[in-house]
Amino acid sequence: MSEQYPIIAVTGASGAGTTVVQQAFKEIFFRQKINAAFIQGDGFLRYNDVESEKHISRSLADGRHISCYGPDLNDFSKLQDCFSRYSKTGRCDMRFKVTEENQHLYNASVGEFTEWQQSPADADCLFYEGMHGGVVAETWTRRKSENTDAVIRDRRSANTNGVNAAQYVDLLIGVAPAINLEWIQRINHDRRNHNQSAEQVTVNILEQLQDYIHFIVPQFSIADINFQRMPVVDTSNPFDLQPVPTEKESIVVVSFKDPSKYDVDNYLNRIDGSFLSRRRSLVIPGGQMQHALDIICAPLIEALINSNK
Repeated sequence: MSEQYPIIAVTGASGAGTTVVQQAFKEIFFRQKINAAFIQGDGFLRYNDVESEKHISRSLADGRHISCYGPDLNDFSKLQDCFSRYSKTGRCDMRFKVTEENQHLYNASVGEFTEWQQSPADADCLFYEGMHGGVVAETWTRRKSENTDAVIRDRRSANTNGVNAAQYVDLLIGVAPAINLEWIQRINHDRRNHNQSAEQVTVNILEQLQDYIHFIVPQFSIADINFQRMPVVDTSNPFDLQPVPTEKESIVVVSFKDPSKYDVDNYLNRIDGSFLSRRRSLVIPGGQMQHALDIICAPLIEALINSNK
């Protein structure tokens, strides 16, 4: 962590809602006149879309399943180096993956990467949004099964190589919907954005579950604050095609790693319909999430930036 060059990370699986949180942070930055350098998890993928497909196909031919969550397709060391360098110097290397939404900004094809470039020299903070802002690769080594094939075990250890990107993050926000809701969101997201059938997405979920457990889930245990959306409608079978529950059909459980650091009584007074389910868990109506992000996170960001002045 660095008081001089703070790092804020929003982490969660693809389709979990991290982009919504990122937008809320952008509004906070704009209002507080904070110049943030934005980086995205996709910039730290090992391969572009075409290369990834070839790598996945070769792995399947060898009888191995690899996923977007693990070190086979993500360069955790590069991400850690980015965080480490920024925390010491206020500069880091960054690149972006070209999508249909941002293609007009770059001279590259969809699925390709921009060139690596230096982050702005005058940034007040670094803001990361993606799947691995709090990744600690040692988690795999600790939890790997003794029954796991030795070749796969060695490959995993070589790719992770003791990475701990989380140690450099000053404020880590986790976005973790209830698992059935996350699967519904994933199915709808991949059908819409990747033109996949529900059956294809379901197979992908099952094949990627081990990496999800080892590289995504542990981040929520070390996050400073988790926002977990919980549906209040029937989602008992997430693989039975259904629309994503709306905000009005959800509640959000906001969990604080150390509640003594936060003004929870103030949150209760300012967020309509909120209540404490446990000492560290604040429950709010789904439609209040943007409001809650502002009330909870704006003072934290202001304090981080002011500590740099």
